[in-house]
Amino acid sequence: MTVLWILLAIAAVLGIYVWRTYNTMVRSRNLVDEGWSGIDVQLKRRADLVLNLVETVKGYAKHEKELFEKVTQARAAAVSAGSVGERAQAENALTGTIRSLFAVAENYPELKANTNFLDLQQNLGNLEAEIQMARRYYNGAVRAYNSLIQVFPNNMLAGPFGFTKRDYFEAAEEDRAVPKVQF
Repeated sequence: MTVLWILLAIAAVLGIYVWRTYNTMVRSRNLVDEGWSGIDVQLKRRADLVLNLVETVKGYAKHEKELFEKVTQARAAAVSAGSVGERAQAENALTGTIRSLFAVAENYPELKANTNFLDLQQNLGNLEAEIQMARRYYNGAVRAYNSLIQVFPNNMLAGPFGFTKRDYFEAAEEDRAVPKVQF
């Protein structure tokens, strides 16, 4: 009879452990999904803002057609990208074309003084800061989730319940380089 009670107690403890671990993994996965949703919202806002920026610059720099096409293509690729890795790569390409657009704008003093352009540029700067915050939140949630499902003994439950490792939203190599300052 005591053996039966011991076995029932062990089964109850294991059941409670599986129940709590599963629920913790679900909550962690939901935080990752929430983080990705935050990035997605900010990136969509940026994509819309980029169109307005391109149209404003087009009015002043009509002969920069190739650059406008590159920005538009990069924006389309970013909007249509699927996985986190594809989206990160497409967004990094879009960031590069936006930098080129601002470099062209430097050659047009009347454009740099245009209030629409200045407003768009400031909004884009603010939006980039929000995107960075959303990326940090997402990557933190991914780190916690990946750690949760990879540690022992949780890893024995994660696989059978369908919990898989998530990818980080990483910056492009050129964004990681230390900028050179020369006088």
